[in-house]
Amino acid sequence: MRTTGMGRGFAALLVLALACGCTVQGTGEDGGDGKRRLPVRIEVPKRSTPPTQEDPGAGAAPPGTAPPSSSAAPAAVLWSRGDSGRGVRELQARLRQVAWLYDGPTGSYDDLTERAVKGFQGKRGLPRTGKTDTVTWKRLKAMTHEPGKWELYLMGGQPADAPDPRCLTGRVLCISKTSRTLRWMIDGRTVMTVSVRFGSVGTPTREGVFSVYWKSRHHVSTLYDSPMPYAMFFSGGQAVHYSADFAARGYAGGSHGCVNVRDEAAIADLFAQVRNGDKVVVHW
Repeated sequence: MRTTGMGRGFAALLVLALACGCTVQGTGEDGGDGKRRLPVRIEVPKRSTPPTQEDPGAGAAPPGTAPPSSSAAPAAVLWSRGDSGRGVRELQARLRQVAWLYDGPTGSYDDLTERAVKGFQGKRGLPRTGKTDTVTWKRLKAMTHEPGKWELYLMGGQPADAPDPRCLTGRVLCISKTSRTLRWMIDGRTVMTVSVRFGSVGTPTREGVFSVYWKSRHHVSTLYDSPMPYAMFFSGGQAVHYSADFAARGYAGGSHGCVNVRDEAAIADLFAQVRNGDKVVVHW
């Protein structure tokens, strides 16, 4: 069969139509034989499968955009083993509140603190690093209250306040109820400072100016039948002495009016230096 030029052109249009899915219109209203031709519409099947990863634009990020990170950045570490300071002391006080730490606070991030932090983290599904990061700290703060001064210094170690003016001359046991410290002073110079504990509400330690009138190395209280080693009496039955209870429980307890010292080595040294007649000042 002979193919005219017009027939070849129409065939090309059909091929293009198959590729593009368009309507093909003849070159004239009839095909040259006097018969009217209707437009030919050829539908190309639409894609039924989703684009693959290889398809350009299939979920791709805009050019120049970094892909999202597969994991969140680790929480910043606030304190870890070897650190010290006020923040570590507060951490230890809060760990005591939730019974993960029993010693201290000392203000030093030691092995006991690290172990307590690991236990707290593991109990709450956090990474058991033993380091206090921002996530661990936030969780601990939500479970505890703001520790008071004597929770922070439960076992002593608090800074001493300025000495009372009455302590600046002579040999003086200068005892502050405000900072709960005892300064051993000679002519205005501080020789030694130790943490002390006082009497409870029912048996308060007397305030004022006194003097040491009796020293008793192995004293035992006849009233309470309790040991009072290195006792230096200054007002009736009240004395400065070593207290094993203070050494064990800190400020969680109290005396019957005496001034308790928890550092046995320090009070042994103090006992050897203090003489009968030396001044004692108990002040706020």
